[in-house]
Amino acid sequence: MFGAGGRNENQEVLDLENAEMKQALDGILSEHNKKSEIIPILQAIQKEYRYLPEEALCYVAEKLHVGEAKIYSIATFYENFSLEPKGKYVIKICDGTACHVRKSIPILEALRKKLGLSEQKKTTDDMLYTVETVSCLGACGLAPVLTVNDKVYPAMTPDSACELVDTLK
Repeated sequence: MFGAGGRNENQEVLDLENAEMKQALDGILSEHNKKSEIIPILQAIQKEYRYLPEEALCYVAEKLHVGEAKIYSIATFYENFSLEPKGKYVIKICDGTACHVRKSIPILEALRKKLGLSEQKKTTDDMLYTVETVSCLGACGLAPVLTVNDKVYPAMTPDSACELVDTLK
């Protein structure tokens, strides 16, 4: 549906979201406004949105007077940055040696099955859950472990992981 001036209502919503995003980004940039602070800027953006939106990266490049390619190269170099939207609950399953030996893969498989996810599809359609594997969470003595939004859950099993997901709803 078109409103006044021939603008699409969806475009008006997009403009509002961009205005809110620009306000949030301006707040981040007021704290970190140097080219040497690109990584802390990206960390703050990811904390705000749970990923790095393309619009945000372009805006930061413009404000810092650096090329978009430089921002993207940093965002794609570090594994902790994500260019894909993540769910409200980011579940990371450790697959380091200690966790793998103590059966972390069956936990991953159980969660994927429960949530309708796969190796390619990591986030549920309702944007509630993202399930990822990581090389090590640094809690080997608690293996197998997973984290939900960085909170550690030790000695997990496929059943306890699925029960945990049920409590998050």
